[in-house]
Amino acid sequence: MATKGFEGRLERMVEGTFGRLFRSAVKPVEFGRKLQREMDNHRSVAVDGRTIVPNSFSFAISVDDHDQLVDILGTLRRELADAAREHARDEGYSFVGPVEIEIVADGRLRTGFIDVESRFLESEGGLPPGSLVLPTGDRVPLGEYVVSVGRQGDCTIVLADPNVSRLHAEVRPAGDGFVVADLGSTNGTKVNGVRVAEQELRDGDEVRFGSTAVRFEAS
Repeated sequence: MATKGFEGRLERMVEGTFGRLFRSAVKPVEFGRKLQREMDNHRSVAVDGRTIVPNSFSFAISVDDHDQLVDILGTLRRELADAAREHARDEGYSFVGPVEIEIVADGRLRTGFIDVESRFLESEGGLPPGSLVLPTGDRVPLGEYVVSVGRQGDCTIVLADPNVSRLHAEVRPAGDGFVVADLGSTNGTKVNGVRVAEQELRDGDEVRFGSTAVRFEAS
């Protein structure tokens, strides 16, 4: 379950400070449970038959709890976004836009309480969400623009890989999704181990530029 993965990752990432930060009644697993419940309770069927779920979530907690969490809010937001993506993959859900997480302080709430509101929020231009996950774990969001990949400094994604050409490839919107296009690189671009000139990307595809592999996620 995504909740267990979310809780375990968060505990490892804040190991050493976890106990101090979470002495209050607000526990990280509760964020994950509320997130999943919100997705399950508000799922809908799109005109193309896909099951779509909210992709924008706003969590409200007490001022005291927010003060305790302030040092790891960035980590918590990232982990919640990953938990949403994992739950969507497990259940076969789709999003209408990128996953967005907000955590705010609400003076009306008592310590230990969490409120959450969710929305269906389309990405710019109505494209489905997509991102490239780098070997570092960093995400590069995709949208109505071209993402260039290569060794030269003005590329969107700069890879310090001698097997990557200076201007190696592009990932760009096409139709209702995204494609990767090789730009005549020396060592080629591969999708799931197969060298391609241009290829539509699907959720979970491994895209290899030279010796560097990134993952395409459609959420």
